[in-house]
Amino acid sequence: MSKKMSRSSYDRLCRELDELKKKRTEIAEKLKVARSYGDLSENAEYDEAMNEQAILEAKIAEKQYDKDNAEIIEDADISVDEIGIGSKFQLKNLATGAVADFAIVDTSHVDIPNGHISEESPIGSAAMKKRVGEEFIVEAPSGQIRFVVLAISK
Repeated sequence: MSKKMSRSSYDRLCRELDELKKKRTEIAEKLKVARSYGDLSENAEYDEAMNEQAILEAKIAEKQYDKDNAEIIEDADISVDEIGIGSKFQLKNLATGAVADFAIVDTSHVDIPNGHISEESPIGSAAMKKRVGEEFIVEAPSGQIRFVVLAISK
């Protein structure tokens, strides 16, 4: 299944994957040192390095899968007419008057404090395909929240 992401998200994914792959040599060195301590059955350093290696390889596999199955949405293809993957947009909470900026990113690059949400989040899914001036409702644990789209950009 392909995973839609903007060019910047794809580039960030590639950088993250490269960084993880570079850590392989670090862990290989830790394993080499731990093996030199002798009996592996009672070697805590070896067990720790093996666990670290397993976690790293799982992360690499996940990032590699995302990269191999990425459907890149180029910046030129990001619409400013309606909210979609890669869109930056501004919403106003109609109950409080609060205004907030958001960007739709792929799930692996969600950063809530900075307004980077996925299309699978409550606000993200409700905002998809909305246009400037359009109102919509988000179902939240505290109840329904009404928003209006103030602006859309790339």
